[in-house]
Amino acid sequence: MSVTPIGELSSMPRILHIEDDPANRLLVRKLLKGEGYEVIDAADGLEGVKLACASPPDLVLVDLNIPNLDGFEVTLRLRSEASLKGVPIVAITAEGDRETSLAVGCDGFIQKPIDARGFAAVIARYLKGVKERSASSDDSLLREQSQRIVGHLEEKVAELSAANARLRELSAARTEFYRNISHEIATPLTPIVGYAKLLAGGELGPINGAQAKALAAMDKSIHRLRSTLDNLVDVTSLETDRFLFLRREYDFAGVVRLCLDKWRPRAAEREITILEEGLGLPTPGLGDPERLSRAIGHVVENAIKFTPAGGSVGIRVRSTSEACEVVVADTGPGVPPDKLERVFDAFYQVDGSATREHGGVGVGLAIARRTARGLGGDVTLASPSNVDIGGVVFDGSAFTVRVSRNGPERPA
Repeated sequence: MSVTPIGELSSMPRILHIEDDPANRLLVRKLLKGEGYEVIDAADGLEGVKLACASPPDLVLVDLNIPNLDGFEVTLRLRSEASLKGVPIVAITAEGDRETSLAVGCDGFIQKPIDARGFAAVIARYLKGVKERSASSDDSLLREQSQRIVGHLEEKVAELSAANARLRELSAARTEFYRNISHEIATPLTPIVGYAKLLAGGELGPINGAQAKALAAMDKSIHRLRSTLDNLVDVTSLETDRFLFLRREYDFAGVVRLCLDKWRPRAAEREITILEEGLGLPTPGLGDPERLSRAIGHVVENAIKFTPAGGSVGIRVRSTSEACEVVVADTGPGVPPDKLERVFDAFYQVDGSATREHGGVGVGLAIARRTARGLGGDVTLASPSNVDIGGVVFDGSAFTVRVSRNGPERPA
């Protein structure tokens, strides 16, 4: 059979070579690039399928013995893609069955070691439409290959099931660890808190100015540790579905005001202006004001934390006959579009590096959303936002905490 010169083919034919051996990939690349081909490599079956579907090549060279999906499985997968219809697939292997290769959809079969001098010419033949034919019309080979693939898939399913079970065990162990460590730390913390208060109050004797300053610093650290422990207790309750809520009368705007008063000093330290709207109007409802206060506190803390010094945070309260809501907006950098939902995942932080600028363990927003949903509402995020509060447009992030005025879905 005559060999078609490369010049008569389309310029720079693209060859996808799926092969796990780097030496073999290098050899094929050298042989084909020298003859005017563009060669794209894939080290395993999954990568090869992905590359072929993303940008269909002019020809696929696939080794039969590759990791993940083997060459037979890759061929069957590629033959199911409409975009790859008519693309030649050639098996290239040291150990493999020619008849089975052709039965599953290969157009050709090249035995290793390849003939370096004639290799490019063979590829040119397949590009021109040459197809090898199976010597057998018996479809038993295809059935056998299909059965082997099913067995392979069964093994993978079993492996994934075992891995999933192990992950569930690890998740349960992690939750139990958080619960235990919270208890173990909280127990010795209780007398520390008590004695620190006695010392600061002068009940154990007079203290001088330096001692009072040291006790104030200790008290600040104790409160931070106490808050972290409370967050760990909440997140373990969240993961074990033990997050229960009270159902009693309260004033939504009053809860927001008390919560905001707690965080004003932090805002003042960073010269952040707080603008308010609607906080003076009574908004009665039924629910769990303590849990709600902590949920709103997490959102307010987040806004203050990520707003640059000298920026602004806006708080707006609104209500309807069915729900109450507070919008917490800021002039910070906002949240990237691909992170808008992930910020509500427990332990996730947009900047999760060990040297990140902002502290925390990444559970506050997860607790806030779970609390709001337990109280018949939700927490949503818009970033960038376009919220007007007090005549100022906040273009950073805007979190909306909404709860039902009729109380939690499952009161304790």
